[in-house]
Amino acid sequence: MSDTLYDQLRAFQQSGDADGVVDRLIESLRDQRRWHKLFDARMLKCKASLGLPVSRPASLQDVPPEHRKEVETAYVEAAREAGQAFLDAGDIPSAWMYFQVIREPQPVREAIDSLPATSNSDENLEQVMRIALFEGVHPIKGIEMMLRLHGTCSTITSLDQAIGQLPQDDRRACAALMVRELYRDLRENVEREVQQKLAMLPPGQSLRELIAGRDWLFNGGNYHIDVSHLNAVVRFARSIEDAEDLELATELAEYGCHLHPQLQYAGDPPFEDFYPSHRQFFNALLDRDRDDAIGYFQDKLDQEPDERDKPLLAYVLVDLLVRCGREDEAVDLAARYLTKLSDEVTLSFFDLCLSTSRYDALREAMQANDDPVGYASAIVAETRHTVPSE
Repeated sequence: MSDTLYDQLRAFQQSGDADGVVDRLIESLRDQRRWHKLFDARMLKCKASLGLPVSRPASLQDVPPEHRKEVETAYVEAAREAGQAFLDAGDIPSAWMYFQVIREPQPVREAIDSLPATSNSDENLEQVMRIALFEGVHPIKGIEMMLRLHGTCSTITSLDQAIGQLPQDDRRACAALMVRELYRDLRENVEREVQQKLAMLPPGQSLRELIAGRDWLFNGGNYHIDVSHLNAVVRFARSIEDAEDLELATELAEYGCHLHPQLQYAGDPPFEDFYPSHRQFFNALLDRDRDDAIGYFQDKLDQEPDERDKPLLAYVLVDLLVRCGREDEAVDLAARYLTKLSDEVTLSFFDLCLSTSRYDALREAMQANDDPVGYASAIVAETRHTVPSE
């Protein structure tokens, strides 16, 4: 900041125009594009006008209740200006500092979405990628960037860390992207090996068509993609709803069923038989032999000897039943096994009963759990549902 500005600020002081000091400061900081300092200066102006302490202009801790709303409004407006200025300058990480604190991620999401595809990494792009994925601003774009910059292995590791915290739609989109990515690579690798023996192989065959009747592809424990990547992506695919992507996931699971047993890593119950159980799961969602597929998981639950493990198996089956449109069966099963799960789990028995209007099951479960508040909540919810609003 030039000495001239300091002289101007001093002149305003000497003339008794304290407001002019701050106004001239704000004008100068805008001209110089010093956005962090501009934010502080705007907060200084707000606090000075209210007669509040100015030693920490951006702090809200020294604001009394009667001025809280005014200061918070000024804070949001100042943050928006600074954040947008950084976005206009292409500095997404600095912009996120402001939009994050005021809980307005959309401008940053739009800026990330407009970034051109590139394989050249730098520190700024790495920060943007972390904001997109791990801060949840634009997870699908974060995954796309990570695939280009760091490849499949790092992307799978990062998605595995983040996927449990993502909203359902983002989780599905990221899983579908990884399924398509891995399917393309695996299909090309298998096709290349088949073409070495069959030069006249028709082009464009699916993975299922390529491996059909060709067990020799797997002789000696042979495989065509990193098997840990295959395992992770098939697991991610359980969140997918789109039929085309589910079909690709099913073919990945079918490929996995052909691998040497030592390469078929076991999953958590009920997915111990990893690829066969996932094939059943995907078939149920695709309405392909649905009764048999659901029966597969019901048998797993019925045959589980440890009662402590049954809620985990029931959770998977209830989720599957809901997604297959069999809500009444899902509620009845959840009432047996899932009424005492913590609120942190994705599937809430309370919400399931409300969404299916099964207030009877909800009341019975709340009474069985000696939860009078939950019981009363069920009555209130049912009353709201059955009494028409005026």
